[in-house]
Amino acid sequence: MTISTIPPDRNASLSSMRYDPRFQVETRSDDFDLTSGLRLIRRRMVMIAAIITLFMAIAAIMVSGLKPSFHAESRLIIHTPLATKLGPEDSGRNDPLDAASETERLLSRSIAERVIRDLRLDQWPEFNPALQESSLIDRVRAMLRGLVDREKPFSPVRNSIEPIIPKYYKALRVWRDGQSDVIQIGFDASDPQLAASVPNRLISIYLEERKDGLRGRLDAAEEWVLQRIAEQKDRAAAARDAADAYQKTMDVVSNDDDQVEQIKSIMELGERQTKIEQSRTEARATISALEAADDLSLALQNMVIPDSIGAAQRELRSQEQDLERLLEIYGNTAEAVVDMRAKILKSRTDLSLAVDRYLQSIRSKLAALDHEDDAVRSALAVAHEKRARSALAQTELARLQRMSDKEQTALDKLEEQRRGLAAQAMLPGAELEVLSPAAVPLAPQGRGRLFYLVGALLASISIAVTAAFVVEMLDNSVRSFDQMAGMPRIVPAGFIPRLKRKDRGDPSMLFGYIQDGMFDEAIRSVITSLKQSNGGKLPNSIVVTSAHSGEGKSLVARSLAIDLAANGIPVLLVDGDLRHGNLDSFFRSELQQGLNEFLCRQAGIRDIIDHHPSGIDFIPAGNATLHRRARMTDAADIVSMAASLGQVVIFDSAPVLASADTMHLTALAERTLVVVKWGKTSRRAVEFCLHQLRTARNAELCVAINNVNPKQHAMYNFSDSELFVKSLRKYHEFT
Repeated sequence: MTISTIPPDRNASLSSMRYDPRFQVETRSDDFDLTSGLRLIRRRMVMIAAIITLFMAIAAIMVSGLKPSFHAESRLIIHTPLATKLGPEDSGRNDPLDAASETERLLSRSIAERVIRDLRLDQWPEFNPALQESSLIDRVRAMLRGLVDREKPFSPVRNSIEPIIPKYYKALRVWRDGQSDVIQIGFDASDPQLAASVPNRLISIYLEERKDGLRGRLDAAEEWVLQRIAEQKDRAAAARDAADAYQKTMDVVSNDDDQVEQIKSIMELGERQTKIEQSRTEARATISALEAADDLSLALQNMVIPDSIGAAQRELRSQEQDLERLLEIYGNTAEAVVDMRAKILKSRTDLSLAVDRYLQSIRSKLAALDHEDDAVRSALAVAHEKRARSALAQTELARLQRMSDKEQTALDKLEEQRRGLAAQAMLPGAELEVLSPAAVPLAPQGRGRLFYLVGALLASISIAVTAAFVVEMLDNSVRSFDQMAGMPRIVPAGFIPRLKRKDRGDPSMLFGYIQDGMFDEAIRSVITSLKQSNGGKLPNSIVVTSAHSGEGKSLVARSLAIDLAANGIPVLLVDGDLRHGNLDSFFRSELQQGLNEFLCRQAGIRDIIDHHPSGIDFIPAGNATLHRRARMTDAADIVSMAASLGQVVIFDSAPVLASADTMHLTALAERTLVVVKWGKTSRRAVEFCLHQLRTARNAELCVAINNVNPKQHAMYNFSDSELFVKSLRKYHEFT
């Protein structure tokens, strides 16, 4: 925006011009660079300072309550006693020392209680809550807890050790040095002597506890072993008696020759049974083959047969060959052929009779084999049964003997364990090598209070700056025309500086600003922009509106009217906010009727116009209860009447997003001025408002940014920030 130091002539006609964006975007406000960061910190300096002050106050209270703490530590190695490695392997210990386990023993509850009692830690306020005075923070915390929890808070008992245990463990630290077996014991206390006494006393108590604990374990183990030995002796004697009694009762003789004879007899019977089965199989096969054969000669070729049958078979085969030779020489009716055929028939008959006798002999042999097989099976069954009874008796006797040997072995092991425990009872519990005992610290540990205050200051600054950046990132309000560069068909009408709250509703103060001041220059710049967007002439009708209420549209509308009237231009100011208009109270008019009555046709146009001494004619809103029956189309009569009188009509309309009446007025007026409140109206609301207005009237919309804080606006990285500051400087130099 450019604010001229010399006001332009408002009656002169400006040449028509095509609108180009007045503010080209050079650097987007969303982009970050070093200059943007510095500007952001400058404009959020109040918030940053408040956050830093708050955090530093809290940090100062906490740091002031810090007390110096002394730290002492000792380093030691715990070994398994060397004597345990010199005895027999079976009598040695089965629980070798482990650094992690010994660390846990050093942190045991029994050792902690003895250290607390021996060093009287219950008399130190830092370990005994009953001796501590409650701080302000503790009292506030207790009060807040009392608001939520109605139960009576717990009060520490002075003679109880329970509240001291957590404090003791918080100050004590026992850890291993890396992967080695070196154990470090550290303790923090406000007294250096106490800090050194606790680790040394803890080591001595640990050795005593280790020795007593080992002695108790050995005594309990020895008592248990003795009881087990007595029981095991009874079980071993019972097992031996059971084996002896069974051997006498069953008359079991451990004779290897008898067992060998039994096995040999079973094997021989098995072999005999196998041979019988093979003979039976061969006999059945021979019988089946001979009974199923159609030609005995062919069937007998693959069998082992008696010599008589073989000779008959060969004789038959020779006769058949002779027959074939005779047939080659003579015919079938020849006497030699007939005789030969008679011989062949007789030979076949003899062979069949021989085969039948052979089959009868094989069947008799098969019956004898079956009888022999039954006898062998019976003998084999008797042998197996005898062998089974003998083996069962031997197995049971062997089992009883193994049980007896097992019980005796267990008894021997228990006796060996008892001897081992007796040997271990004479050995020490553990060997401890102190590498460096705890010495009295000469200086407290940690940093000084100044270091913590500086750290708190840096942390507070970081938090405050981060909060400022977060607030800035969440801020989507309109502060420059650069942020509206992407919105089509808008005319930047200029910036309007902020007025003090007490001066906004005072007409006399407003008239004084119009006569002289930066506010007057901003209003003149808005009028110039309206002329340029209207072809170089002042519009006959102007609608002044905004997206939401409270953005200063009424102030801008009245200021435009006052400025035009001060320059001799007739003005008719109409309160277009039918429900919440207050133009009558601003001009202190006593007129009872207004625009609501006119639009409801309850009053004439002359009855609702009032005149102000400043030269402004105005129409108040009237009775707000009539706005539902108002006909907005009748507002065209007001525009026509004002045009005939040469007046410029300025409608102080309702917000676009709060009332639909503004849409009707926008359709009637030549130009629409949308007022956006700097740092409050969101870009989304502006976009929606402009979209609604373009729906009602497809024309360019003038936009003015109101309530601008020049100093804060100069801290942003917009392209119009420096122009605004330069204009202000020129104005101050001129005035």
